[in-house]
Amino acid sequence: MNDRWWTIGLVGLTLLVAGGATAQNGGLAQDGAGRGFAGLGDAVTGFATPDPDRALRFPQDHGAHPAYRIEWWYLTATLSGDDGQDYGVQWTLFRSALAPGDGAERDTGRSDATDGDGTGWSSPQLWMGHAGVTTASAHYSAERLARGGIGQAGVRLSPFAATIDDWEMRSTAAPQADPLDALRLAASGPDFRYDLSLVASGPLVLHGQRGYSIKSERGQASYYYSQPFYRVTGTLTLPDGPVQVSGQGWLDREWSSQPLDPDQTGWDWVSLSFEDGARLMGFQLRDRTGGSFTSGTWISPDGMPAPLPHNALRFTPVARATVAGREIPVGWRIEEATRGLDITTTPLNPQAWMGTRVPYWEGPLRFTGSHTGRGYLEMTGY
Repeated sequence: MNDRWWTIGLVGLTLLVAGGATAQNGGLAQDGAGRGFAGLGDAVTGFATPDPDRALRFPQDHGAHPAYRIEWWYLTATLSGDDGQDYGVQWTLFRSALAPGDGAERDTGRSDATDGDGTGWSSPQLWMGHAGVTTASAHYSAERLARGGIGQAGVRLSPFAATIDDWEMRSTAAPQADPLDALRLAASGPDFRYDLSLVASGPLVLHGQRGYSIKSERGQASYYYSQPFYRVTGTLTLPDGPVQVSGQGWLDREWSSQPLDPDQTGWDWVSLSFEDGARLMGFQLRDRTGGSFTSGTWISPDGMPAPLPHNALRFTPVARATVAGREIPVGWRIEEATRGLDITTTPLNPQAWMGTRVPYWEGPLRFTGSHTGRGYLEMTGY
């Protein structure tokens, strides 16, 4: 591919890939008025759209979905080191399609291709990887970009592996187990490296209506599920040397073609692990009028999900910091009345800024109040 087409591909990647329409979800700079955050409110043609009657299929849905425009594999971990310090780790692979590919008029369930669709430079798939490590005094981040079809990046279903360059999320599960039951996670940047082992102690969790997650009053939606029960062990290598770590991990999987309303300008997303073993995924999507749409899932210690009614969660900023030249609400009061939830979050490092081409805030937190525990916070659109 000549330089002109490579540049076009990178521009397309910057415009189209997002992490996390929720969840968890990566972030992009806000687009122009009327398009929704980062263009994720754009109407699209030719791509598939989520169907509330489609049942999620495993292990097939762990792979790529080329019928849809955007997709991500997003893992965060709250860790404690043998040095007595807290750490946070992020690993994300984003897929974005420049154009509908083979089978894009329908959801065919194909998930066995290396990068989702196409071979060589003819593949319409673009890939972006983000990795980060957060400490109390520093935040390290790195980014990788790739074009699909040439073997540099992609997702393979059997055996499961999501890779970009030498970064990998690779299954180490037993042959008859779900591929996501056990993973090896590795990435590196100029100032960090990590190599982690993850073993799930609970089931996959479907958000919304059996995995159909609504994002706005007008009904924009995505498919969304998580594995929030990882036990994590491994090694972080930082400028001061290696440290052995252990803790909890949370993987989010999501795909769609137009997940946001055109008026939505960004989101605040949390994954929370309570001391009693329960968990909560929650997010608010902010709009141009100052309002928000919230959703979430309360997860029992044994993995049973209870979808929260829309707007049952309440997010109130309680602490702000100047981060990368902008004021960002880094501390939150989060409330949910039916379960008596009333907590205040505190970031490990208020400066946990992902200084990538598509910047956003992403970092670990602790929370106190009606419940205590640890979690992760992502914020976009500030």
